Amino acid sequence: MWATAQLLKQPSTENNLLRTTTLFCVLCVLLSVSGMAQQAIVRGVVFNEQQVPQSGVNITWSGGGTQTDESGFYTLSIPAEKTIQLNFSHIAYKAIKAQFNLKENEMVEFNPVLNAKVEQISDVVITANTTDQLSGITILTPETVRKIPGANPGVENLLQALPGVSSNNELSTQYAVRGGNYDENLVYINDIEVYRPFLIRSGQQEGLSIINPDLVRDIDFSAGGFQAKYGDKLSSVLDITYKRPVEFAASADVSLLGASISAEGISKNKKFTAIGGARYWDNSLLVDAKQTQTNYRPRFTDLQTYLTYTFNPKFSIDFLGTVAVNSYNYEPQTRQTNFGTLADPVALVVVYNGQEQDRYETYCGALSTTYQPNEQLDLKFTASAYHTQEQEHYDIAAQYALGTPNTTIGSANAGEVDFTRAIGAQLTHARNNLDALIVNLQHKGQYIKDEHQLDWGLKYAHENIRDRLQEYEIIDSAGFSKRPPLEEFVNEQPYEPFDAPLSPFTSRRAQNSVSIDRVMGYLQYSKRINWSSAKAWFNAGIRSQFWTVSGLGIASTSQQVVSPRGQFSLKPNWKSDMLFRLAAGIYHQPPFYRELRNDQGQVVPDVEAQRSVHLVLGNDWSFDMWGRPFTLTSEAYFKSLDNVNTYTLENVRIRYRAANDAEAYAYGLDFRLSGEFVPGTDSWISLGLLKTEENIQDRGYIARPTDQRFKVAFLFQDYVPRIPDMKLYLKMVYQTGLPGGSPSYADPYLYQTRLPFYFRSDVGFLYTIINSERSSLRNSLIKELSTGIEIFNIFDRQNSITNTFVRDAATRQQYAVPNYLTPRVFNIRLSARF
Repeated sequence: MWATAQLLKQPSTENNLLRTTTLFCVLCVLLSVSGMAQQAIVRGVVFNEQQVPQSGVNITWSGGGTQTDESGFYTLSIPAEKTIQLNFSHIAYKAIKAQFNLKENEMVEFNPVLNAKVEQISDVVITANTTDQLSGITILTPETVRKIPGANPGVENLLQALPGVSSNNELSTQYAVRGGNYDENLVYINDIEVYRPFLIRSGQQEGLSIINPDLVRDIDFSAGGFQAKYGDKLSSVLDITYKRPVEFAASADVSLLGASISAEGISKNKKFTAIGGARYWDNSLLVDAKQTQTNYRPRFTDLQTYLTYTFNPKFSIDFLGTVAVNSYNYEPQTRQTNFGTLADPVALVVVYNGQEQDRYETYCGALSTTYQPNEQLDLKFTASAYHTQEQEHYDIAAQYALGTPNTTIGSANAGEVDFTRAIGAQLTHARNNLDALIVNLQHKGQYIKDEHQLDWGLKYAHENIRDRLQEYEIIDSAGFSKRPPLEEFVNEQPYEPFDAPLSPFTSRRAQNSVSIDRVMGYLQYSKRINWSSAKAWFNAGIRSQFWTVSGLGIASTSQQVVSPRGQFSLKPNWKSDMLFRLAAGIYHQPPFYRELRNDQGQVVPDVEAQRSVHLVLGNDWSFDMWGRPFTLTSEAYFKSLDNVNTYTLENVRIRYRAANDAEAYAYGLDFRLSGEFVPGTDSWISLGLLKTEENIQDRGYIARPTDQRFKVAFLFQDYVPRIPDMKLYLKMVYQTGLPGGSPSYADPYLYQTRLPFYFRSDVGFLYTIINSERSSLRNSLIKELSTGIEIFNIFDRQNSITNTFVRDAATRQQYAVPNYLTPRVFNIRLSARF
């Protein structure tokens, strides 16, 4: 049986899944019995004094050994029926010795705690993990990121299982946090702010995230109330740190969706380190399973490297470089979507002509120098550049008809359309091109003295964007061209003739050349305080930004904002391990180019920065359950927004009105229970409650496009107790439907509907064929070789991202036809580490 069967009561559907998996595991047991003869297993997690799992701990005995992974977990095979002494050692801790005498095939869990062996400089030593906890940072494990299955795997795939983070599109790496939109999230790699392509409209066009999980060392995420040292966005911060190698290592991963390789190493004199990775991605497997039959040729490639050279202990230099080329060629052929009810089934049948050719090329390079004149002072200087060239070209004609599908159970023609009505057509055209160059120069400094810490920074950014927007849509209903439903038109075609030149249903034409210069700076102070038996920490900071917008035919406009922010944490000396946090601040988001461009493509240079007042109250409760550590994290938040730049959301494309014409609010509760639901693994259950509304031009409050009222997510890892190399990874997300799916030009105050709820479950079964922890293979070139199967959308839930609206000319009825996301898909995966 699975280990969790003893801990959790699963729903009946999951029980069926677990039973099926168990049969598979039993077969593996039978095949592995001979290799496990006269062996026993010791496994567990090694902790430090702060009960934080400790990586890099050596576990040795006279015949072999192993090392804890990034989550502190280890497993070791030892001879049975013998007394074996295991030594647990780490350079920063006192060694521990333990003796075991186990029976054949017996498995014992041993979770030692290592104590520091060096004298502390001060009474309290705050580690990086402790500092993150005090400031409300969520720490994610890179190894978990690499293992958890997903249609678009990576860091963002794991973020979607956190409370307060929502994404209703498994083909997209974009996410919304606590009512914000996709443009309101900061992303850093080694202190370098990274950007996404501008013209992406659909999740299936995105390809790869800029973050390569094979290169990642640390993942920190804050969903709100973050410090002044982070930039000017309204919602969240994702702070990624790439690895600095200490020895040679390599990895390779191959699946039906793509492949990736990485390598890292260090020079003999220990001064030069290098890590690099290459990825190729092709999500044809996912798109070909959708209801639209296509000739689909996506090509997503990515190269990244991180180089460092240490001249001496005080001075080092590093370089981060990325190249990404996404080629998206799409030629739809036919589509049939069945919807409606059993009593009144309806089908949309579409025949296409034409194709879409998109290409996104992005290049990024950053050179940094770090100077540490003494133990208290760190100085860092960085120069970076980001360049993107994008094209979005398509001409697609669609002839469509509504029909009635065959609903006879058992019929050979079940689901096929018996007859059709209401023939119509649609022509979409685009010739959109964009070229953007962003150059940054920045300095960051930090000074630490005893309990005091001072951080500061100064940054200059120059953004140059050249953009051509040319797109239109023509809709024909039963032989009559439909005019756009604007207020000045009485739109009664095809029932009444309209004497006027034909107009496209939608049309946008613009050509812009814009330059934006920004100067940003911040200053913040942090201090730890001892109050009798309690401990406290506070942070107070301020940041400011001044920017100027200019360009061809644009009157130069300058603006400035100031953002004060503060945090306070208290850890009482209670019997229960409790930590309380309070964060507040005024957050601004000065407009980026896309926020300056209105829904017709014209640039509005005097768009003001959106402003949000954050108030976050949080609590961490750490406790033991079933003899293992758990943490319940709770946060209540409230955001009051003004100068809101309202927008419409279609798939992942955002169109702003560029008018600062609204005010809004968001409030909610986030809960996450994390810990070892299964010994030696990291799993969690998260729950999010949210309400966000906006008041546009004083017409009253209505739901914002990202009003995700309720969310529950489940991230789970398991293994077979007698075969720890057989593992299960499961991610399950349920979210209520978002507002949206309205027809083009619809007034949101007159047309408020929600999409159906989103439910998705991805599962992966992974078996480690070769493991260097086995004594006979510890000197093998291959440290780990794993293979497995992944099942995306295991329950085959039909989730929809938008609606296509089709008009029945005979009845004047308009149908909302759902655009479904990916169905159940199987993937095979092979991974190796050297």
